[in-house]
Amino acid sequence: MKRIFTISGLVLFCFFFINPAFAQNITVKGKVTDAATGESLIGVSVAVKGTTTGTQTDVNGAYSLAAPSTATLVFTYIGYTLQEVAIGARNTIDVKLQAQNNELSQVVVIGYGTQRKIDNTGAVATVKGADIEKQAATNVLSALQGKVAGVEIINGGQPGASPTINIRGVGTIYGNAQPLFVVDGVWYDNISFLNDGDIESVSILKDASSTAIYGIRAANGVVLVTTKRGKTGKPTINYNGYAGWQAATNQVQMANGTQYATLINELYADNGVVPAFSSNPSSYGNGTNWYDQILRNAFVTNHELSVNGGTDKYTYNYSFGYLDQDGIVKTNNYQKYTVHVANDFKPVKNLKIGFTVNILSSGSDDVNSGIFHELYTAAPIVPVFYGNGKYGDPADYNVGGGANYNPEATIDFFNHKSKNKEVNGSAYAEYNILKDLKFRVSFGGQLAQAEVRDYTPIYFATGAQQSTTSSLDLNHTENRDWIWENTLTYDKTIGKHKITALAGYSSQRNETDYADAFADSVGYAKTGNLHTSFPAGTNVTYTKPTANQFLTTEVSQFARVNYSYDDRYLLNASIRHDGASEFYPNSYGWFPSVGAGWVISNEEFMKNQHFFSNLKLRASYGEVGNAVVPINPSKLTVTNDPTQYTAIFGNPPTTVTGENINTVVPPSITWEKAQATDFGIEGSILNDKLSFEAEYYNRETKDAIFNIPIPGSTGENGPGGGILGNQADIRNRGFEFSLTWRQQVNKDVFYSISPNLGINDNVVLSVLSGNNPIYSGGNGVTNGGLATRTVQGEPIGEFYGYKVIGIFQTAAQVAASPEKGTAQPGDFIYQDVNHDGQITSTDRVNLGNPNAKYGYGVNTYLKVKNFDLTLDFQGRADVSVYNANLAYRFGNENFTQDFYQNRWHGPGTSNTYPSVNIGSTYNSAPNSFYVSSGAYFRVRNAQLGYTLPADLLRKMGVHSIRVFANAQNAINIFGYKGFSPEIGGGVLNQGIDANVYPLYATYNFGVNVTF
Repeated sequence: MKRIFTISGLVLFCFFFINPAFAQNITVKGKVTDAATGESLIGVSVAVKGTTTGTQTDVNGAYSLAAPSTATLVFTYIGYTLQEVAIGARNTIDVKLQAQNNELSQVVVIGYGTQRKIDNTGAVATVKGADIEKQAATNVLSALQGKVAGVEIINGGQPGASPTINIRGVGTIYGNAQPLFVVDGVWYDNISFLNDGDIESVSILKDASSTAIYGIRAANGVVLVTTKRGKTGKPTINYNGYAGWQAATNQVQMANGTQYATLINELYADNGVVPAFSSNPSSYGNGTNWYDQILRNAFVTNHELSVNGGTDKYTYNYSFGYLDQDGIVKTNNYQKYTVHVANDFKPVKNLKIGFTVNILSSGSDDVNSGIFHELYTAAPIVPVFYGNGKYGDPADYNVGGGANYNPEATIDFFNHKSKNKEVNGSAYAEYNILKDLKFRVSFGGQLAQAEVRDYTPIYFATGAQQSTTSSLDLNHTENRDWIWENTLTYDKTIGKHKITALAGYSSQRNETDYADAFADSVGYAKTGNLHTSFPAGTNVTYTKPTANQFLTTEVSQFARVNYSYDDRYLLNASIRHDGASEFYPNSYGWFPSVGAGWVISNEEFMKNQHFFSNLKLRASYGEVGNAVVPINPSKLTVTNDPTQYTAIFGNPPTTVTGENINTVVPPSITWEKAQATDFGIEGSILNDKLSFEAEYYNRETKDAIFNIPIPGSTGENGPGGGILGNQADIRNRGFEFSLTWRQQVNKDVFYSISPNLGINDNVVLSVLSGNNPIYSGGNGVTNGGLATRTVQGEPIGEFYGYKVIGIFQTAAQVAASPEKGTAQPGDFIYQDVNHDGQITSTDRVNLGNPNAKYGYGVNTYLKVKNFDLTLDFQGRADVSVYNANLAYRFGNENFTQDFYQNRWHGPGTSNTYPSVNIGSTYNSAPNSFYVSSGAYFRVRNAQLGYTLPADLLRKMGVHSIRVFANAQNAINIFGYKGFSPEIGGGVLNQGIDANVYPLYATYNFGVNVTF
């Protein structure tokens, strides 16, 4: 590798002394505006064609640069039509760009470069940074929800948590299902360190033709993020900020004190026990509403300050961001500070260098992971505090097990803090060796450090909530990752032929270290040593688990050729050769792709038609990989558990503990590979007012890692009870549709409507072991029940259990059923699927699919003079969720109002809801009662803005001021009887609602000021 660095350095050193002849330069100035509205366009790229010479328009849309009079200027701006203008003898050139009318003329960001949309043969969707900023979201990915067909984003309510994103379904079981994130050329696993205001554009690469250039990490799609860079001209200062509040939506109504006492009395009677509350249950009144006690309207504020400017030799963009977000659980808070620094330099002719740095510092006051289960089940007859100030104790109210906690005490004595610090960035050098040949070298990476402090004081709140010994647990995680890339790009147009060829070399290193330390009897201190070290003299236990230590290296070579003939016939081909240390000795793999396109609208026979403004067909095939899978296990582990392996020898008998291998190790594990085909049509009609795009895709994951169950007689008792290996094929197949209508009604009115729809079908095609399934989904499902199954012929993580066909009304009905001796009146009636006269595990059936078949969004924008209105709608359909909260019971937990009103409490009272004995082993078994439709429709975002008149601002010396009011997730329509059907989870536990931090609505007011 040292030799490669030396060669790269020598090449760059030689480039400094290349001084090709060039024509006499003249200074060209001008202004770039929107052709329809006349508004100045800020940040338009103005380049001298075929060179690295260029600039950007300033805050007034003005530009200035030196160029030969024989040159041609190229004006590009994301979302606008590219325009080329020959200079000639002119010193002033004003340009009017057409806004997003001709879709095929737009410039899109692709892997390792940019490309005209007309030349692109892959499925690439672009979202502009301006659209992201309008969302007022606390995470970049959240702002993308509903924006792109085929992209599903599932949010969580925990402040600071990253959403889950799936592009065209889930194609892995044990691997990482998230896409690869590439920010300014650097690879990341998440982009929480980014500030919304620092993003120029986001490109989502969905098909293998566009993602194959990223090889080993592209199986789940690629998200390319381009951050903002400096613009030539005087310094421009921008402030964008808002403040508001967040509130839980669709709050679940729990039974009050009187209803709870009534229900628990019924529960005791059903189990032949003397009722707990023999006195009048109405004496308990409404009792405590624990949701009202613990949840709150949470304050949130966000501030972004940026400055940018520069000359034709040097540009800069600096920004600072601050987010302060309270959680809807009181005591929960998240704060984030971000710094963005981007500089570009042109020290000599044909050479451009620059760097980008993104710094994150965040901290949170966390909440107990079980708090929402407690709020759902806490006894309402228990007061928060007694009159003497002590905590209300469930033990004083004969509550018994299950609800033996006071949620207020839980959050008051939970002292858990997290801190994260990250430095992310990259530096590059780009040199034009010849007019059409460019060399680029870049180096970037991440230094990250995460610390978690968990402190338990000595306290006494209730009989079950106390600690006689204080303790402190500190864990520390460090990530040190880097990526070094070299690319050579040849871009040549000869007559009607346009060729762009790319060749590259890349190497990476990713290292994660984890350490944990624990000590008892540590005195409390709010700051200082509790977060970084233990007090002197403390007896500390240090651990450094090997399972949390990772070191992987990768090396890659890649190449791509794009060819276009007469803007009609397109061809794209790429190949990547990757090697990854985690798959030794099967370290290397090839990832090819090919794409083709036909721009029908540019054919001669289309010249005289006026219906299609443009029309293009495209198709692609490619192979991509998923290297983020369990690292190849190479060690057999042994147990000497005396409860399992004990022998008796001799006389008198002597007990001897034996040992046994308890894991089965596969010979090797290699990366999962996805083979994908894509067919698309795109175009526009009615003078470019209506643009459309439709696609069909088929992605099959080959050699997916699957856990094959094996007999316990082998001695294996490790996680999952099986052996991991590349032994399954998974398919995601579907359609995507996008429409956009844009119309400039007159100079004062403009509007756009953009609906999109994604349809996906997920299925496990084959497994080496046949029909042996993976069972999972035990989170919150009591009595050892597992609610999901992954098996050949069915989708990943389908809900699996008994089908409920009614409720037993009488003992006679039970006695005449297959459940005799097991069930009682008020219990579920399960369907005898195989008609063998008994209910066994063989009667379980598919109950629902947590993988949504339909995802959609509708994004609208209206501008009337100085007012603007954005309305975004989003939802999904044909998806199921599992409400595990209902059966997540161990004793006398509370019930919902819905259950109280609809429960069975005697013959004829209900044939759909069971009795209060729902938590019994029989009733809590995974079944169809707990499975509901997860479909929803919501107003994702509504924002009304007003921009102050330019004449007024000019007098104030201000370029622009826009004020806005924003509401997010304010209207949610669904049938699910929980907070929200938008429920995430792991691949095998998707859609299970058990102790989930619920979503919330956000209302805020803000201002955007540019000086």
